[in-house]
Amino acid sequence: MGLLIRSFAASRSTRLLLASCLLFPFFVAHPARAQTVAPAAAPVTQFQLANGLTVIVKIDRRAPTAAHMLWVRVGAMDEVDGTTGVAHVLEHMMFKGTAELKPGEFSRRVAALGGRENAFTSRDATGYYQQIPSDKLEDVMRLEADRFARNQWADEEFKKELEVVKEERRLRTEDSPRALMYETANAVTFLASPYRRPVVGWMSDLDAMMPDDARAFYRRWYVPANAAVVVAGDVDVAQVRRLAEKYYGPIAASPVPARKPRVEPVQTGLRKLDFKAPASQAYVSLSFKVPGLRSPEAGGAPGDAFNRDALALTVLAAVLDGYSGARLDRALTQGDKRLADSAGASNGLIGRGPQLFSLDGVPAEGKAAQQVSDALRQQVALVARDGVSEAELKRVKTQWIAGETYKLDAVFNQARQLGSYWINGLPLDTDGRLISQLRSITAAEVQAVAGRYFGDDQLTIATLLPQPPDPARRSRAPAAATRH
Repeated sequence: MGLLIRSFAASRSTRLLLASCLLFPFFVAHPARAQTVAPAAAPVTQFQLANGLTVIVKIDRRAPTAAHMLWVRVGAMDEVDGTTGVAHVLEHMMFKGTAELKPGEFSRRVAALGGRENAFTSRDATGYYQQIPSDKLEDVMRLEADRFARNQWADEEFKKELEVVKEERRLRTEDSPRALMYETANAVTFLASPYRRPVVGWMSDLDAMMPDDARAFYRRWYVPANAAVVVAGDVDVAQVRRLAEKYYGPIAASPVPARKPRVEPVQTGLRKLDFKAPASQAYVSLSFKVPGLRSPEAGGAPGDAFNRDALALTVLAAVLDGYSGARLDRALTQGDKRLADSAGASNGLIGRGPQLFSLDGVPAEGKAAQQVSDALRQQVALVARDGVSEAELKRVKTQWIAGETYKLDAVFNQARQLGSYWINGLPLDTDGRLISQLRSITAAEVQAVAGRYFGDDQLTIATLLPQPPDPARRSRAPAAATRH
């Protein structure tokens, strides 16, 4: 079980890898007919069961293995105030049994099949997966369909697992100054968007959470029409269809709850956060509101075309920080006058909510966070003024295409990519479309976005101000190994 948190600063650098966790499908096939997309001899088939469940199949016969994933289009952004963290808590509880399985038995059975399994929660989705020998596919489909439809557990199991989640929050957030800063910065950056809430939840909400909060969330969102099963590997479409009809087909249909629009208001001025916490080094993160891949504004296009500004911003992030010795590395971390121990750039690009372009850095000894902040913005301003070279463009595009290609060597990555396309309402062949459209991004477009989205009105600056250790704070022993 895991927690995918797309933080205020995101990961340090995109490396132009376009968010491998949560990229991407729009594509709801008619129940009576399958639709097939065939990028480069790797056919992908999608169909729907009568109850509304989407099934996506990708054939890869290079090894006798298969990845089976269940994606539910519900995450932290679908929670309400007072029960933050419930999507993640429910993910944990999905391992606690059904009418047929005792707590923990799901995992033991998958291990006995020679497989591995886990789960994750993010802002946008919750996912469950198994990777198994392909001749064991029926076994895991039976198990997953059972817990999707008939998850149940005693109140005592909930109380015990809730303590595990709270300890996870302590270890991953409260014991990490930067994680605490990100959490606070998200709440400053976003006002109406549910992205302002932490995926793991506020501790006060976890303290007050009751078993029926998780049960109600489960009944509301875990319905076939809000889920997709993705199978990739050494399988046949007809086989997967038969098994899906057998195990997922009998699950009763239920409507997906209406989602209220929660549109982030336009920012009208610079936002700043000074965050004090025990730390050895200062840290600064700058986050700019930018359009996502499907945003209609500034370059959005009808139909299946992607927002070109979002693509150009992704290229800009790679120009700044997409390889060793890129612009931020050369300008801020090298030479006798270096300002930073590290510096990075990333672009959110894809998600169900609003996206951010982030710059971040750790000041070198004797340098101030403000100096690093100014230098980061100066590098973007240089691109806006002087543009980027064709050599830089070619390099980052080549690296991105290679990364996307090598990533798909694993059937698990193929299943994860397809599921995340579906979650985000994008076509199943988004990888090919991205490659095609990203190749066409010009130096002029990169220069234009560098001048368009990096003003104060779109910016939140968060600065970690190191404080001496708190002697009253309890020391924490290393945690025992967990599933996370």
